[in-house]
Amino acid sequence: MDGKHMQIGEVAARTELSLRTIRHYEETGLVVPSARSQGGFRLYTERDVERLMVIRRMKPLGFTLDQMRDLLDATDRLDGDQVPPDSREALLERVRGYEQGAAEQIAKLRVQLARAEEFARTLRERVERNQSTTVS
Repeated sequence: MDGKHMQIGEVAARTELSLRTIRHYEETGLVVPSARSQGGFRLYTERDVERLMVIRRMKPLGFTLDQMRDLLDATDRLDGDQVPPDSREALLERVRGYEQGAAEQIAKLRVQLARAEEFARTLRERVERNQSTTVS
């Protein structure tokens, strides 16, 4: 191998995704290996790893596979050489929509995290209060 391609195991390690998850994303058309070895092994490029990282970042924010596919399509087209100005603005608007959706999900997660921290703090205080009572 020339160093430009990685096998699925290396990609899994770099993205912290399971082999099964990467294969699932292939089956759904989100990421397609850039090549296959003579032995039929999937081969991935740095660009494929970047796509998987986008997917990995979108998943915990609740984006669907269709939304992931749509965003990847928009970014692929934006990265293309020849995008007419009117198409470029429409693509940018799609990406902005996902950026806004991500920001909204992050705000919700911050609220959940604050509640979880408050809950853990009240439990810790209860334990500390009861430990000091039983030690005396």
